Parts: sequence; structure tokens; C-alpha cells
Amino acid sequence: MIFIKKLLVASVILLSITSSHAQIKNTKTETVKIYGNCGSCKKNIETAGNLKKVATVNWDKSSKLAVVSYDSTKTNANEILKRIALAGYDSDGFLAPTDAYSKLDACCQYDRTAKATTKKWNEAKMASNDTTPMQNMPSMLTEKADKTKMVMADTVIPVLSAVNINPLKSVFENYFLLKDALIQTSGSGSAEAAKNLSASLNAIKMDELSMDVHMVWMKVMKDLMFDAEHISETKAIEHQREHFSSLSKNMYALMKVSKSDTETFYQFCPMYNKGKGANWLSKDSEIKNPYYGSQMLSCGRTVETIK
Repeated sequence: MIFIKKLLVASVILLSITSSHAQIKNTKTETVKIYGNCGSCKKNIETAGNLKKVATVNWDKSSKLAVVSYDSTKTNANEILKRIALAGYDSDGFLAPTDAYSKLDACCQYDRTAKATTKKWNEAKMASNDTTPMQNMPSMLTEKADKTKMVMADTVIPVLSAVNINPLKSVFENYFLLKDALIQTSGSGSAEAAKNLSASLNAIKMDELSMDVHMVWMKVMKDLMFDAEHISETKAIEHQREHFSSLSKNMYALMKVSKSDTETFYQFCPMYNKGKGANWLSKDSEIKNPYYGSQMLSCGRTVETIK
């Protein structure tokens, strides 16, 4: 009787995982260790890791193992583990911030024995003036961890990425070129710029994004791609401007969390869309309205300077 119950439970879990796989395209599956204690931990871990039609996480509290399935064209295991770490749960690859861990319920505060793999280290260390050769840093950090027995981190320890390089730079530059084409009221120029913008959006590698940028990217990427594609598929300037309005709103959200080399000006036209208004981003503080072009070139004002 007990064997039959276990078999039924296993069947239900298998069916659940199979159903999840059916909803995710380009599925890749990995098994990873995530530390936790109880049923509440299971709920927290899976909620943090799951993304509709993009990723699913099935965590077992006994083994501490999670089956992670995801669309390999949209995310990867590292990005999923980062989100789980931000929810307070360590894995062998990423350590949770101490404040996130401390906010867990008492029953969920597991013994913190995880150590980040040596190919990952604290982003703050990379941003410091330390002149230690990069190739020597993993072993040195491992030695330090062994000596001090320190396994907690104040920030999620990320995969190494290029320092001082903004992976979204080409996205922003193509957006500005699109804005300039709309100022010139050039339907063909706007379509070409939007085509290039679509290409730069599709070229983004999510594992190169910092955690805060990644979280916003996941929320806005589909809408950005939708609007860019629609602008590229027509030369009708009014239709292009309609999509540029929503495109600019999501681009602003992305710009706010992304590091930029120069100031960016968030500007507003009160006349567009029957007086409801619309925003756009510009590298130039001078108002040049992309919604009306030469008809009302100077209509608008700067509402925020993003540094």
C-alpha cells in the first residue's frame, strides 16, 4: 500500500514536470542543489525561479535538489539561480544576500554551508581598485574563504562579466537613431533604425546583465521587441510614432537601472495622443520632438535627467 502511494506521488510529479516542459520551447533541463528546509522553502524557491513559459523549478526538500527547466534562447540556469538567491536561498553557484536570508521565516533559515564556485566572485571586488591579476582571483578568494570560514555574502555573487562595458549600449544607440529619424519625419529611416534596434535586442545575452538590469529586462523585453518590429514593418510615420511612445516607456525603465557613460534626458510632449502626452529619451538636453517633427519641433520639456 505504501509503495503504491509513493508510486502515485512520483507519477503526479512526473506529469507536472512533463506538462511544464510542454509549455516551454527550446527546453534545457539541469539538476542543481539549492539549500532550504521545508514546504515554505519549496514554495519560495519555485516562485522565485519560475517564469511563465520561460522557466520552471521543481525543488525537493529531502535531497535539496531542484530540477530546473528553461527556454535556452531566453534564459539560463545562472539567471534562475540569481533570482532564487535574491529570495534568500543559497545554491552551490550563488550565495544569497544576508539581508534576504535574514528575512526568511525562522523555519526556513537553513544552515548556510554553501560555497560559491571559484569561477564566480563578488562584483564589488571587481569594481574596486584591487590590482590583483584576474586569473589569480578565484584561487585567492577560495583560500580566503577556507581560512575565515566565511560563506555568506552581502550581494549575490555573479558570473564574471566584462567590467565597465554596458551590454545594452547598442540597444540604446539604435533607439536614439530611431528617435532622430522620427524627428526628421522619415518613415523609411525610422523603419531601418527599428530594424537595427530589433537586431540589437535579439543579440542581448542575459548572462551578461547585472541582476537589477536582468529583472527589468525580463519584464520589458517582449514589449520592446514587439514595438521595434512593428515600427520596422511600416513606413507610416503616425503608426511608427504610436509604437515609439510605448517603446520609449519601456526603454526608460531599462535605462534607469543601466549604467550609462553620459547623461540622458527624459523628455515629455504634452500635446501628443490627444493631449494625453508621451515621453522619449534623448542624449541632447535641447527639445527636438519626435512625435511632431518640424511641425512642433520645440514642443515639450525635460522631466528627468538620468545620470
